[in-house]
Amino acid sequence: MSENRIIFGFHAVLSRLRQHPSSIQEILIDKERVDVRMKDLLNLAEAAGTRLMQVERARLDGLAGQNGRHQGVIAKVVDAPIPYRDIYDILESGLKEPPFFLVLDGVEDPHNLGACLRVADAMGVHAVIAPKDRAAGLNATVRKVACGAAESVPFIAVTNLARTLRELKDEGVFILGAASEASSDLFNTKMTGAIALVLGAEGTGLRRLTIETCDALVSIPMFGSVESLNVSVASGICLYEARRQRNSDSSS
Repeated sequence: MSENRIIFGFHAVLSRLRQHPSSIQEILIDKERVDVRMKDLLNLAEAAGTRLMQVERARLDGLAGQNGRHQGVIAKVVDAPIPYRDIYDILESGLKEPPFFLVLDGVEDPHNLGACLRVADAMGVHAVIAPKDRAAGLNATVRKVACGAAESVPFIAVTNLARTLRELKDEGVFILGAASEASSDLFNTKMTGAIALVLGAEGTGLRRLTIETCDALVSIPMFGSVESLNVSVASGICLYEARRQRNSDSSS
């Protein structure tokens, strides 16, 4: 069944226009905004044949909600059924390299989730996996922060994270958890094969059962005075090192 919702912000709306213009019902824009950025969006929407409506900013504020920074543009979209429903859909989709997953354990802040999706897209991650309960899901804020990555990176919300990790292990995926107490560090850990990097929320880290399910734990070397990193920053560091190794391994 299709899902009706809104997305807002220039990056999210432009990404949807470029990738799935037929899914946009209409775009509402601030009638007072006439800058170059808005004109570029209007040109792209008109070329795609997308319906445009100029409205008062107050209407956009009401649609986006109190914390929604819409930047003067909101799109009403209809999403088709999700093409990837579980990890097997990804594993059986004809990947051109060993599976590469980012797993988020209990990340509740939508801004963090959006940023993690963005870096996952940049590093070529095949899917982001997270639990359905006590964790952020894909909402308008996440999509705006992700700057289009929520449209390009499969996001799989699972009922039981530990069980999903065990299923990945059964498929030959190495489960590597990031934890400050780990004795091995990121730069001395091989990440060239099928791998799932698991990160927890800042402050709480990985849950006990998640740690017990991991094949190994790895820490991020810290050279300054801070003791911890935001999960999206930590994801960026871990995924970049994994991508660097994977690219070096494929070219050798």
